[in-house]
Parts: sequence; structure tokens; C-alpha cells
Amino acid sequence: MSLENFNPNDVGVDNGNYFGLPYTPEEANILMVSIPWDVTTSYKPGTANGPEAILAASTQLDMFDFDVNDAWKIGHGTVPMDESIKERSVKYRAIAAQVIEHLENGGELSDIEIQENLREVNTACEQLKQEVKATCASWLEKGKKIALVGGEHSVPLGYLEALAERHPQFGILQIDAHADLRDAYEGFTYSHASIMYNALKIKQVTKLVQVGIRDICQDEVDLARRDSRISLFDDYSLKYNSFEGLTWAEQCQRIIQTLPEKVYISFDIDGLTPEHSPNTGTPVAGGLTFHQAIYLFKKLVESGREIIGCDVNEVAPDAHSEWDANVGARVLFKLTNLMALSTPRP
Repeated sequence: MSLENFNPNDVGVDNGNYFGLPYTPEEANILMVSIPWDVTTSYKPGTANGPEAILAASTQLDMFDFDVNDAWKIGHGTVPMDESIKERSVKYRAIAAQVIEHLENGGELSDIEIQENLREVNTACEQLKQEVKATCASWLEKGKKIALVGGEHSVPLGYLEALAERHPQFGILQIDAHADLRDAYEGFTYSHASIMYNALKIKQVTKLVQVGIRDICQDEVDLARRDSRISLFDDYSLKYNSFEGLTWAEQCQRIIQTLPEKVYISFDIDGLTPEHSPNTGTPVAGGLTFHQAIYLFKKLVESGREIIGCDVNEVAPDAHSEWDANVGARVLFKLTNLMALSTPRP
């Protein structure tokens, strides 16, 4: 179907593109890049199937956006999925699982029998990071904005490094149940639980604002307290404030005030309440509602800040339910629409 005869009111077409939109990557302004990688997930695997599930669910969306006029005309494009990523994910997930099992049975990271496994997994994750960086850099060079679709939460690091080569400074707004500030969790340098620890090594990242955090270890709390770049809006404090009468609008204003003019949004689906994503790898009680998250993003754009990139990750579909992917697709559509709305016009 060509752009000339596309009707946003018709049935969604399974054309291999997110949302069934007819834009080629070259025609598009915003590109969806799928990274079906699920190697270091520490509780329940399955997020490598997230991109395909979100893609399938996305064609069921209606194209009207209550906040963005003619959203379908923005120009959403889809970079063809690299199937080799998922193949490697299966291979290295099996190797990582041996390390995790060893540790859960009381073994130590220093034990010689897991050293080769650790080396293989860390090498594979480093290679993926470089591939993601190269892919994103090539499209950024062409003036595109990118939404990365995972996969586990480790996958955006290469993208963040590519953005850092184009922006002198920017902040990260993280929606998540977990702080992801662990140093090489379970021995994996690029663990899904270490993404923000690694992101803070990028000097251009001047601020990390974490919202909805409710599962966190002491080391992560200590790091957040001593690093002035980190602002932690944990879920317990957010709920306490609301019980005490502070509105969500007032809390969003506090969150947004901590962010610089350019913002990258990293959206872990488990940042939402579990009924939104019951099959995600590490679900945690509590969290934001869908509309609380969208309101925050909308107010961020209304503040004049620019969303320079985003990711949606940790969607793990279930064979008997499309709900996780359904929610993930709607988060992706809204995020990309608001990203386009925030982009300064020439």
C-alpha cells in the first residue's frame, strides 16, 4: 500500500511495519528499530519475543491521537528486524542461564567453572552494543529520530552512546520498577539490571531521573544518594505524596523540573502496574498507571523540552494473551507521537 492511497480509518495492514503505516525508512521521520535480545534477564526470560509481539499488536491500533493531530502523518517507519540477533540471543541466553543457576545454587562469581561462560556472554553483549550503536548512528546521521523496541533493558546502551556523539548533554527519564544501577549484576557487564549504571559512564548524560522505582538494593540507593546526577522518585514516595494530597500534576512538575532541555525516555514496561504487563520478566507490585505515564510525557513536551529518543523494553508476551504487547504498542505509539511533537521545527 502506498502513501497516496493509505486510509488511516481502514483495517490495519500486516505489512511488516509498526502500526501498519506505509512509510519506508527513507521516507520516515521516526524509525522503530527492533532489538530482540534477552540474554541477561535474571528472573523470567521472554523479552526477545517482545518486538515481534508489539509489531503484531500495533496494527490493531486506531490512528487517532487525542494529543497529536494527524499523528499518522508524522512518518513512522520500521527498520527491518535483524533475525540474527534473536538467534544469538537464544544461544547466549542458554549460556547465561548456566551462570545464573550456578550463583543461585550458592556458587561464586570467582569460580573457575563459570569464567568461560561469563566471558562469552559479555563478549556477545559488547558486540550487540556496538551493532546497536552503528545502526542508530547511521539513521541519526540521516536526520531520523529513533524508538528502540526491546528486548531486555540492556539494549539501549549503544543507542545512548550514538546520541552522545550528537548531543553535548542530555538527561534520561526512566520509567521502571527497578533502578538498574547494579555494577555488572551476576557478573554480566551489560546486564539488564546495569543499564543505568552503564549509561552514567557516558559523560554527556548529565541527569538521570528515575520514576516508579520500587525494587532496589542498598548499593543502588547509596549510589543514587551520592551521585548528584540521579534524582530518584520512588513509587513509595509518589504514592505517599498522593495520599497526603499532592496531585499527580504537582508531582509531574517536580519531576520535570529536574530534567534538562533534551531528554531521552527509557520505558521499562514493568514501571506500570502489573495488570498492564503481567508477563514481563520481573513484575513488581505497585507502579504507574498507563495514563499517569502518558500525562507525565505530555507535560514534559508542554514544558518545552525535546524528546531526542526513546525505548520501550521488557515486554514479554504470553502464548495465551496479547495484553502485554497491546499495552506496549500503545505506549510506543504515544511516545513516538509526542517525540515528534517535541521536535523543533526548522
